[in-house]
Amino acid sequence: MKKVLGRVDKIDFPELHLRNIDVKIDTGAYTSAIHCSKIKEEDGKLYCTFESKEHPNFNGKEVIFENYSFTDVKSSNGHKENRYKIKTTAIFFGKSYKINLTLSTRDDMRFPVLIGRQFLKQKFLIDVDLENQSFKKTTDEHSHSIA
Repeated sequence: MKKVLGRVDKIDFPELHLRNIDVKIDTGAYTSAIHCSKIKEEDGKLYCTFESKEHPNFNGKEVIFENYSFTDVKSSNGHKENRYKIKTTAIFFGKSYKINLTLSTRDDMRFPVLIGRQFLKQKFLIDVDLENQSFKKTTDEHSHSIA
């Protein structure tokens, strides 16, 4: 049975050293995207810094990717952009999932991460009346396990 996600949540990206990151569940977007403040490609490696004044959980750590690619992303206004794409792990409901994320500057956006249909399909149902379903479930489990 598929788990139900709300329209927003807080999730972890352990390989990126990011915890409790605000994400927007966006069924209108095909790809998923993450805010990356600094991107540098050098000697076949991609250096990314995840830092944001607006999002304090973005800790400014640099993460190096040896495996990455490019993909074309079309925004809601029809603008096409070629972006770096990385594969990493996202934690939903205490379970690890592989996710492809395109890197973009989302500093002016309310949510530093968008989770799109490509990732959501065949895994989750979306109920727009709900929020933070994964975060609440994980928090509940931690509070019960401490007692």
